[in-house]
Amino acid sequence: MARTRKYAMIIDTRQCVACGACVIACKNENDVPNGYCRDWVDQITTGTFPALTQVNRSERCHHCEKAPCVSNCPTAASHYSGDGTIQVTKSMCSGCKACLAACPYDARFVHPVGYVDKCTFCQHRLMQGDEDTACTEICPTNALTLVDLNSLDGVAAKKMKGRKVTRDKFHLGTNPNLYWLA
Repeated sequence: MARTRKYAMIIDTRQCVACGACVIACKNENDVPNGYCRDWVDQITTGTFPALTQVNRSERCHHCEKAPCVSNCPTAASHYSGDGTIQVTKSMCSGCKACLAACPYDARFVHPVGYVDKCTFCQHRLMQGDEDTACTEICPTNALTLVDLNSLDGVAAKKMKGRKVTRDKFHLGTNPNLYWLA
């Protein structure tokens, strides 16, 4: 019996230098129009001066297991693809923005042509057997890693071992598949 893949992304905040290479690679790979993005980098500063801490977080669609964008899409354009990712079928999308309103991560935008767009974990590459997304391939510090959580290779466990692991807004019950390492 074939094993089902379950893709997720691990982002090492100690390695991310907020260079934006992931954003540019994604825009080029996916023909994202100027003024829009499927991924971005947030710089989060905490503390009180002079004891400040800054963390760089590469952000994108969280490919949630219980995605409100999917359950709120009236046309089923937003759907689970069966490999742990959430995809949008452009031809089915009415551009109604119900998924934008439902997404707690603000990870979608309306493409100028009229459909909703977002990170796909470069599904077109994965379907061709590639193991990297455009952003993981270009990252100069190897801060981004696409993993298959159902794989027996142990890559995810090795990356997370001994590290503080954060999943954004986990309390909402979406079960997001982006993992930040501190």
